[in-house]
Amino acid sequence: MTAPDPRSVAPARREAILRLAEFWRPGVVAVLSTHINADGDGCGSESALARLLAQRGMTARIVNPTPWPDLFRFLLGDDVQDATAQGAEALLGADLLVVVDINDVTRLGTLAEEVRGLAVPHLVIDHHVPGREAAGDVVFADTAACATGELIYDLAHVLNLEITPDIARAIYTAILTDTGGFRFSNTSPRAHTIAADLMTRGVDPEEMYRRVYASSPVGRVRLLAEVLQSLGVDQSLGLSWLSMRAGALGEYGVKQEDLDGIVEHARSIAGTRLALFFRDLGHNKVKVSFRSTGAFDANQFARRFGGGGHARASGALIAGTLPEVRDRVLAEARADLGSLGKPPGAA
Repeated sequence: MTAPDPRSVAPARREAILRLAEFWRPGVVAVLSTHINADGDGCGSESALARLLAQRGMTARIVNPTPWPDLFRFLLGDDVQDATAQGAEALLGADLLVVVDINDVTRLGTLAEEVRGLAVPHLVIDHHVPGREAAGDVVFADTAACATGELIYDLAHVLNLEITPDIARAIYTAILTDTGGFRFSNTSPRAHTIAADLMTRGVDPEEMYRRVYASSPVGRVRLLAEVLQSLGVDQSLGLSWLSMRAGALGEYGVKQEDLDGIVEHARSIAGTRLALFFRDLGHNKVKVSFRSTGAFDANQFARRFGGGGHARASGALIAGTLPEVRDRVLAEARADLGSLGKPPGAA
């Protein structure tokens, strides 16, 4: 079997990219934004796109609803302007808004209302299942992409822009993190060929592993030890879950970004079809992460609670106390999983 050419872009993607490019003219000031608590795909896509737009003679500045994560600060540089600290005021004077890695405007958090009222063209680049309210009028979206970073890579090729070493590292970060280090079901053959191409452009895989996966603060490891003590498992259904009490982040001196990957410890248990991570945010709100394997659709399940995302990785913010939310979600999970029969290896 011949490996796919990473530079070959599907006609539908090419047409969507050319529609976006109609707005990208020299002298245009563009604001880039992504979802609250930006992850590697959001940050990587933003920093790569900011540099690509500069090659088109544009000025780009990043304005996110929450601060840029320390974990991905290496993706910024003197050539990328992060104006997040200025809040909604940083949206003023923009000629264009480009939102990446978002399927619903509400994912912009505190910026959502300002974005709705911003009288400039709104463009979207994303790979999620569409949400209830798109964040823009011109949408370049493809759920077949392993990450939004894959779409940014295609954009560079279609518009004949240079993928510099900094851009290559940003796109690689997007793909690396959204595929779970090339382990998740969205890891396509093309994801690997793109990664190989990015290595020829300056990406060092060992350096990227160290920056993304081997830079944990000691507090994260101590928090993980506590969270793992909460592990619950129903092997007869293939259901596993973890919980985190309110205030734990501050107690251990860690940040939201340090929680990335914790739910995978529950999903790694043999026979697990659905893994859940319940995080008590206080103020009667609980954040739930859903991770699935096999036939179980985490996105459809999360939508039942007002959330969504991908078929294998989704999330939802649910009102209630931690025990209330956990009991409700587990009850519905048990009912759904029970209808699928026993998981492989179950007694």
